[in-house]
Amino acid sequence: MNFNLGFYATTRSKSSKADILKVYDEIKDEHMKINRFMIAAPKSGSGKTMITCALLQLLKDSGKNVLSYKCGPDYIDPMFHKKVLGVPSKNLDTFFTDEKTTVQLFLDERADGDFAVLEGVMGLYDGLGGIYEQGSSYHLAKVTQTPIILVVDAKGMGKSVLALIAGFLQYDTHHLIKGVLLNRMSKGYYDIIKPLIEKELSVKVVGYFPEQKDIGLSSRHLGLVMPDELSDIKKQLNETADRLKKTIDMDLFIDIAEAADEIGDSGSADAYNEKNIGNYDQNEFLQNKAINTVNIAVAMDEAFCFYYEDNLRMLEKCGAKLQYFSPLHDTRLPKDCDAMLLGGGYPELYAKELSKNVSMLNAIKKAFIAGMPTVAECGGFMYLHTYIHNICDDTDEQNKADEQNKADTQYNTDTQNDVSVSQLVGALDGGCHFKGKLVRFGYIELAEKHSNFLPPNEKIKAHEFHYYDSTDNGADCIATKPATGRSYDCVISHDNYWLGFPHLYYPSNPHFAESLVRKAYEYRRNKNGKLL
Repeated sequence: MNFNLGFYATTRSKSSKADILKVYDEIKDEHMKINRFMIAAPKSGSGKTMITCALLQLLKDSGKNVLSYKCGPDYIDPMFHKKVLGVPSKNLDTFFTDEKTTVQLFLDERADGDFAVLEGVMGLYDGLGGIYEQGSSYHLAKVTQTPIILVVDAKGMGKSVLALIAGFLQYDTHHLIKGVLLNRMSKGYYDIIKPLIEKELSVKVVGYFPEQKDIGLSSRHLGLVMPDELSDIKKQLNETADRLKKTIDMDLFIDIAEAADEIGDSGSADAYNEKNIGNYDQNEFLQNKAINTVNIAVAMDEAFCFYYEDNLRMLEKCGAKLQYFSPLHDTRLPKDCDAMLLGGGYPELYAKELSKNVSMLNAIKKAFIAGMPTVAECGGFMYLHTYIHNICDDTDEQNKADEQNKADTQYNTDTQNDVSVSQLVGALDGGCHFKGKLVRFGYIELAEKHSNFLPPNEKIKAHEFHYYDSTDNGADCIATKPATGRSYDCVISHDNYWLGFPHLYYPSNPHFAESLVRKAYEYRRNKNGKLL
């Protein structure tokens, strides 16, 4: 498989924080005309991703300067949009950020006339805990003033589809649903149902899409397969787009997008406002930033690829230069790096290959022990362990292996000789085990027990999604489920490192990004010679 590391480097902004703040000053109190719509659905599995990808392809083919956004904490769909379609994409989430910040992140680096497609998550009204508006597709549409096109899975339905649509329209108090697309419906039945919907419900039907038994995106225990794993994904999506073009009214889609209201910047750019980045004395840190620039090594390859676009951009705006490297294919860390960022991904699927790259394992362990600031999330956290149990094909056998190794919290000769495990970095004692089910899932808020990366009494928002668990998840932070109030200990955080399963969203508390850059700067200033 070929993983294009250069893609990330060439598509990312090179703007400084000062440049961004200048842009925000210029657009303050102004409005932007961004043509846009959201693809949403009554429930998961309705075909949102397939329809969205096909529409992005059609819009791109028509010459539109198209952009895409994914609602919620989803890494996979934006990767499809970026890597397969070549469309800039990032996440927006109204749980992670307040309404003002969400709007500003939406407007960030966009220009008048851009064409944006927002892909919803789960059911249209399903937000935090499944019952709150916050974090829902509808809340995002409301905050960004975006018209909604509802994709309805109509298979097995007759006139009952009208009752379903009518309920969603009635619940739409802001009148954002402007069109309906009937998925998995035949042309013959579409010709009967379409006029009934438009007559009785006064909503436009933008088209239909017959069931595509020969085209589809496979799934597995961790979510959608990676784009790199589908050799013919581009061919499939092009075919899907060609078929969709024949069954929808593309002009109507464009009319709905162009009718979207202008959107204001909703005040100051909370996420990137200089006064909100850091509570330290910034004089030395902010002066001569070109001189003070730090280098952060970012793991990026088939095994490590889960990053929020705005997290990376925020590090850049705090003064960091990002140096991408591959724990799979490279033999050493980037030259003169001052910190490491090990993101999530699928290290368990590449455990054997990672374990064979001894040179890289040793380089990362050496840097970590030497005190290089390190943030490791989920897959990156797993990678730092001494070992990882390989996934068994038989779940029962895997569970037996988990029980057998439950007490194995120290690296020993048994794990060295165990063919069912792969040896990893060894910066952390113990290992990670496949549990056969989701261990922890959903939104959380994190507070440090002792201020390290965050100022006292502040929190950062995150989410978890993992089937593996560690023999030591840490206890330096308190994670709280916002919908239920349930809390638990997690994360290993001391001095220069933050390690754990949670995926952090930096714009929810920019102090975290500033702290990492600050620690990297202090590490660079204090170190003698080269680590490698």
